[in-house]
Amino acid sequence: MIANPKPTTTPQQDPVNVPTTGPLGALGNRRLFADPAYHFQALRVLNEVANDGADVTECLETIGLIHGGDAGGWYDAWAATAKRNVARAEGTRDKVSKGLAYLRAHNYWRTAEFLLQPDDVRRPPAWTAQVDAFDRGLQALGIAHERTSVPYGKGALRASFYPGPAGWETKPLIVFVGGQDSTLEELYFELVPAAHRRGYGVLTYEGPGQGAALREHGLFFTPEWEKPNAAVFDAYLGTHAKPPSIVLIGMSMGGYFAPRAAAFEPRIDGVVSFDVCYDFSEVVRRGVTLARDPATSDNSLAAGLNTNSKWTFGVQTLDEIIERSSAYRLVDVAGRISCDVLALAGTEDEGIPVAQLTAYVAALTGARSVEKAIYDRASGGAEHCQEGASTLWHETFFDWLLRRFPELPSSP
Repeated sequence: MIANPKPTTTPQQDPVNVPTTGPLGALGNRRLFADPAYHFQALRVLNEVANDGADVTECLETIGLIHGGDAGGWYDAWAATAKRNVARAEGTRDKVSKGLAYLRAHNYWRTAEFLLQPDDVRRPPAWTAQVDAFDRGLQALGIAHERTSVPYGKGALRASFYPGPAGWETKPLIVFVGGQDSTLEELYFELVPAAHRRGYGVLTYEGPGQGAALREHGLFFTPEWEKPNAAVFDAYLGTHAKPPSIVLIGMSMGGYFAPRAAAFEPRIDGVVSFDVCYDFSEVVRRGVTLARDPATSDNSLAAGLNTNSKWTFGVQTLDEIIERSSAYRLVDVAGRISCDVLALAGTEDEGIPVAQLTAYVAALTGARSVEKAIYDRASGGAEHCQEGASTLWHETFFDWLLRRFPELPSSP
């Protein structure tokens, strides 16, 4: 069965993203930066306002200090805002205010270092600062969590389990993994508070090529994502009761990782591509083509993708990126997926073409059920991973979860 739980509305016809003078004055500007990478990353930090990871005006004030394309200025502005929030946290006695300030500081430190080169000397201290601020925030707020280090290869993978409120054991366990540039801590803001409000527990983890696995252990991406996923599952189920069902969500490039794992892992009962990433090699080839064309070589999204791909794949050249990425395609394994599937996409995703959703759905010949949702500009969810509109995909996901995985009756 293929369904679309959230039909798209009529697309906006006006493509203009700059203020336009009309009889009532200038229209507002929906773009935070003309530069696409800076606009998207600004949306990314504002996305966490809904879950206590940012505040609107201090973000806008910070954005107002930055010139698009100036990675150093970006770092300086966000680092200053992060330090200001750390000072606020250290200067208040109220534990809630303290914890929230630390969580915002984490997000601003993560944002500050994001656009720097992988070998920039400012990255390691910014990494340490963001993890420390996050941990202090959870501690001050009394948010229950279990941090685990899962042995893997020559290093380890970080995982964090957030038990839900009373009764969470009767609901599916949500497992959440990120994409090409995600961190374990960022996954908390993206989903955990929303899941807790609905009574679910959440297990988040980093695989090779992500977060500390990349930075501290030198573990690079693997196309065989079932292997790190199985290591995390084994570690969790070795110390916790088996949940009624397990639903795995993959964010961004995780839209490849999660389905890949589901194709080989029978313990996965449902898999969600948030958003779809049916063929990552197509994304890479487009980025390399843009980089090699003098007319488009300054495309910031392509430049960022290429730089980060070299780091996460552990290679040095554009040709090597193309070669490595060729294995990150679901075409040969999607038919093995037998669980329930939900796939999401945005009509104006500048990274992953929305057409990949159609190809992915067509390849899911063995799935128990398949549902999809496509978000347009009018909905607010047209960007990659519905950035800036997290409540939109939450609505789709949690409705799907209730339909496919009803809560078990509580034990007497």
